[in-house]
Amino acid sequence: MTASPEKQAKPAKPRVPIVPAPALPYRPRDPKRYRPGIAVVGCGGISKWHLRAYKNANYRVVALCDMMLDRAQERRDEFFPEATATDSFHEVLAREDVAVVDITTHPPERPPLVEAALRARKHVLSQKPFVLDLDVGERLADLADEMGVKLAVNQNARWAPHFSYIREAVRAGLLGAIDAIHCDVHWDHSWVKGTPFESVRHLILYDFGIHWFDFVRTIMNDVMPRRIFASMARSATQTIQPALLAQTIIEYESTQVTLIFDGATQFDHLDRTLVVGSQGAIRSVGPSTEHQRVELTTAEGIARPRLKGTWFPDGFHGTMAELLSAIAENREPTHSARNNLASLALCYAAVASAERGEAVKPGSVRQLPNAI
Repeated sequence: MTASPEKQAKPAKPRVPIVPAPALPYRPRDPKRYRPGIAVVGCGGISKWHLRAYKNANYRVVALCDMMLDRAQERRDEFFPEATATDSFHEVLAREDVAVVDITTHPPERPPLVEAALRARKHVLSQKPFVLDLDVGERLADLADEMGVKLAVNQNARWAPHFSYIREAVRAGLLGAIDAIHCDVHWDHSWVKGTPFESVRHLILYDFGIHWFDFVRTIMNDVMPRRIFASMARSATQTIQPALLAQTIIEYESTQVTLIFDGATQFDHLDRTLVVGSQGAIRSVGPSTEHQRVELTTAEGIARPRLKGTWFPDGFHGTMAELLSAIAENREPTHSARNNLASLALCYAAVASAERGEAVKPGSVRQLPNAI
C-alpha cells in the first residue's frame, strides 16, 4: 500500500558546507613610513570621530581650527594636547608643518576653504557630501591637479567593515557578474531634532543616503545606470521637518538596484545589504550599521568572515589612510574628488526624481535640488 502524498517524506535539502572565509583587504591600510602633519579645520560634532580615528592610528595632528576658538581648544585638549588650537584658517595654511588639511565643515561653506587649501598646495580631505554643485566639484578636482596635490572625500562608509568586505569580494571576482544590489535600512533618525541637520530638506536621500549611492557606485564601478526613480514621504508620527521615509530604484542595463530608507523606525532596528552575482551572493545583516554579520555563498559553500572594527571610527581611519597612502605612492586616491562626483551624480538624480515624481537620468542634474 502506497503512502498518501501528505505522508511521504520530503527529500532532505542538501547540506551546504561551511568553508573558510576568503582573506580580503577590507581593513584601512596605512602607508609604512609617511606621517605628515595634519590640520583639522572645523571642530563640530563629526570632528570627534576624525580625531578619535587619527589618535588610534597614531597620526600626527599638529593643528585644530574653528571659527569658535573654544571648540578647537576643547578638541585639542581631548585628543591631541600638543597640537595648536586656532581660529585662523590662514594661519593653518601658512604652516610649513601642515601637509594635509582635513576640512569637516558643512557643504555650503566648504568649497572656498577647499580651494584656499589647494592653492596653498596642501593635500585635502573634504567631508562628505562633497559639494552642492557637480561643476564646482569638477573645478576643485581640476585645481588639485593643477596644484599637484591630492583631493579626496571623506566617504567613510567605504571602510565600514561590512561594506568594505563586500566591495573587496566583488573586486576579487568572487560573485561574477552582478545581477542585483538590495539595501534596506530601518532606524530612528530623529536624533537630528534641534540640530542644523533638521533644516536639510533631503536629509535621508542626500546627507545619509550618499553612503549607499556611493556603495552602489563602487560595486558597479564605471557602469552608468539608465535612470533612477526615487520617492520620499513623511512618517505619520515623525516630529522633525525632513521626510524620514525614502526609496530608490536604480536601473542598469542588466542589474537591479533598490535602496529603502525607513528613518522613523522606533522598534526592531534592522540594516541589510545583499549583492547577488552570477557566481555567488554576499549579504550582511544586523541591528545597525555598527553590528553586521556577513555571509558569502558560492558553489564551494558558505563563508562567514569574522570582521574586525566598526564603521565609527574605522571608516574615518580608512579615508585618511587611503589619502596618505596615495600621497606616499604618488597615485590617485580611490576616494578622490573626481571619483566621488560619480556617486553624487546618482544622489542628485535621486533627489531630483523625488522632487519631480519621475525617473531621472544620472548626470543630467548638476546641482542638488532644494538643498536647504
